[in-house]
Amino acid sequence: MKRILVINPNSSAVVTAGLGTALAGFQGAQFDCIDIAQSPATIMTEEDVARAGLALAERIKADPEADAYVIACFSDPGLDMARSLTARPVIGIQEAGILTALARADRFGIIALGPKSIPRHMRKMRMMGVLDRLAGEMDLGGVSAEDAGTSDEVYARTLAVGRKLRDMGAGALVPGCAGFAPRRAQLESDLGIAVVDPVQAAAAIALGAVLG
Repeated sequence: MKRILVINPNSSAVVTAGLGTALAGFQGAQFDCIDIAQSPATIMTEEDVARAGLALAERIKADPEADAYVIACFSDPGLDMARSLTARPVIGIQEAGILTALARADRFGIIALGPKSIPRHMRKMRMMGVLDRLAGEMDLGGVSAEDAGTSDEVYARTLAVGRKLRDMGAGALVPGCAGFAPRRAQLESDLGIAVVDPVQAAAAIALGAVLG
């Protein structure tokens, strides 16, 4: 069976467990979800992203036999470097989530954990050439990746921000962190628009690549 390595670049075991739950229904390949113990529990700053990218590259070099790799952080840390290290598919969840949202709706919105993430996300979207279809990006004021998927108070804030983005014209919403995965279905039901879990989106692309 094909094996896809899903790398959570932060150190939260709770977030990593949530990834496994989100991918439990996928068939056709084995998804191995791991985290990086020396990383912070939430990737927030540019320094966090740079350090996570280097650590992620080392994990890929240590496991060269995986059939594909998923970078399970919305900043896609180390994506270009990782692709230079292997000929196997390397999928970043920000790219995958946005591209999947564009297949679901004309305009999309993003919910970020905190304000420091937004300039980084915007820079990536400029590179992708998709800013003309962005309805908006809003943040939650600075919450942890773990709380994004487990805290009821954070979920209430997420729902309020999601409603604002929907009212701004977003027909699909992309939660900007792998930690949101346990809340995807509830958020989609409460908002009445498509909510794309970027981890599932990346896994689907990786699965198609290894089975195609």
